[in-house]
Amino acid sequence: MNQEIRNIAIIAHVDHGKTTLIDSIMKQSGLFRDNQQVDERVMDSGDLEKERGITILAKPTSIPWGDIRINIIDTPGHADFGGEVERVLGMADGVILLVDSAEGPMPQTKFVLGKALKLGLKPIVIINKIDRPDRRPDEVVNEIFDLFVALDADDDQLDFPILYASGRAGWCVSDLEKESDNLDELMDLIIKHVPAPQIDEVNEFAMLATLLDYDPYLGRCLTGKIISGSAKINDQVKAIDLNAKLVESGRLTKLFKFEGTSKIPVSEVFCGDIICIAGLTKASVSDTICYPSISVPLKSTPIDPPTMSVTITVNDSPFAGREGKKVTSTVIRERLLAESETNVAITFAEGDGKDSFEIGGRGELQLGVLVETMRREGFELTVSRPKVLYKKDDSGKKLEPIEEVIIDVDEEFSSSVLDSMNRRKGEMIDMRSSGSGKTRIIFHAPSRALIGYQNRFLTQTKGTGVINRIFHEYGPYKGDIEGRRNGVLVSTETGAAVAYALFHLQDRGIMFLGPQTEVYGGMIVGEHNRENDLGINVLKGKKHSNVRSSGADEAVVLVPHQQMSLEQMMAYIDEDELLEITPNNLRLRKKYLDPNERKKMGK
Repeated sequence: MNQEIRNIAIIAHVDHGKTTLIDSIMKQSGLFRDNQQVDERVMDSGDLEKERGITILAKPTSIPWGDIRINIIDTPGHADFGGEVERVLGMADGVILLVDSAEGPMPQTKFVLGKALKLGLKPIVIINKIDRPDRRPDEVVNEIFDLFVALDADDDQLDFPILYASGRAGWCVSDLEKESDNLDELMDLIIKHVPAPQIDEVNEFAMLATLLDYDPYLGRCLTGKIISGSAKINDQVKAIDLNAKLVESGRLTKLFKFEGTSKIPVSEVFCGDIICIAGLTKASVSDTICYPSISVPLKSTPIDPPTMSVTITVNDSPFAGREGKKVTSTVIRERLLAESETNVAITFAEGDGKDSFEIGGRGELQLGVLVETMRREGFELTVSRPKVLYKKDDSGKKLEPIEEVIIDVDEEFSSSVLDSMNRRKGEMIDMRSSGSGKTRIIFHAPSRALIGYQNRFLTQTKGTGVINRIFHEYGPYKGDIEGRRNGVLVSTETGAAVAYALFHLQDRGIMFLGPQTEVYGGMIVGEHNRENDLGINVLKGKKHSNVRSSGADEAVVLVPHQQMSLEQMMAYIDEDELLEITPNNLRLRKKYLDPNERKKMGK
């Protein structure tokens, strides 16, 4: 029979310390040897997760604590990956809500807590990073209580236990007067506060597929929680979708439980377990995996719809096919379809034009991560500027996504931020001092006005400001919003850029590339100082003559060119521009490379 278990998810705003806390729990549970080398944020296993320091995919782990096995699900903190949080909460019987002791509840805190409370989960609240010098635990506790009330928590949920912790140092206490060097209080509280999963041994085996990944040796691997019954290796099962339609039939060729960061093969699994199965080739997220006799599918948590989309097309630039191996519309289409199957927060649709596809998501970061992943897989493609997805109300009026924006800035920059947000049709909801010369300003602003604002904001606040956004609601259309003010510098020739030419063109604007960079006609090489686009020749070298000059040659001193990330480039481009993505290069270009064609199209 199954040993006693607890299933818990850790939820929080981005960078409040979820993955670091799990690191400390795993170390103290005895999963690692004393002399074993363990990476920081061991749960962030993907390359992009390690590089960016954020969790992108939800992942389960399991640790023993006494006679009880605790399954812990690490969730992303960034709003763009909220779809991951929504679906994995269905596997949990309780949640740990982590809140920074200085920042307090943030937009994503509100989002994830709201989802957890709706499912009837009773949170354990941890005030993390309590060793920060600017901590304010009492105020943060009051803010959390107010948030619970605002989200209509019931009496049981309002009676939440509070712990104070330092995830990095690996300790927690229920009273700040006490001292501790371990997380024992937290683990004991999980066992006491989180109910054991309801055991249904009457009905036959059924599990809801919540996560999907691909293993080169095992094929499709589905992770989920067993809702009823038990199963053994080689049992005959079927997959049915939410409409009870048969997806496929097959056998459970492999069964796995989680232990630390590994999957451990087992011969039998029981009700309440969070497991991973292999053997099915078509089943996907939200499908019910069950014995053949079962005909009613398990309910799946509805996911909030995407609010933003990009158009992905085949790369048709003069440099197409030089670097990537996956360049045709067929392979791009298959890859995007596969992504929409495994990631419920991504939508896929055929575009208007030939070889174009419309991909919907929660925000620039989520779409940027998808494109960056494809780039590393050897794809070549072009991406349009992100655009918001509009709706219509019952009376036919146009609605657009509105975001709640929380901005923390030094007081000296607050007026310029206010001015900037007003121009973007942002409505100020609250403004208050948060101590130490900082001001917190809360706005409701249209999503489309915030595309590309991050860079501008960091410039305004000299890199000291912090901006957090989360979807609020669909509201009335706010009218026209001014876009990018400046035009671009467009290359008129094809070849390698020359330092001499770039030096003499510097006063025209900001350059995006350095000497010896290959360019083609219609490629964007910089930002113009004025509002109009300007065609320039970056290949023009110095004329040679057989007459020596009496004076010395002019020294070529180049201003460092501006480098942008993939997400920044996506946000920078205008409606008549594209971002060309290859395994080794990111290039900005005009949609129509020929200048005569651009004029004809009215651009």
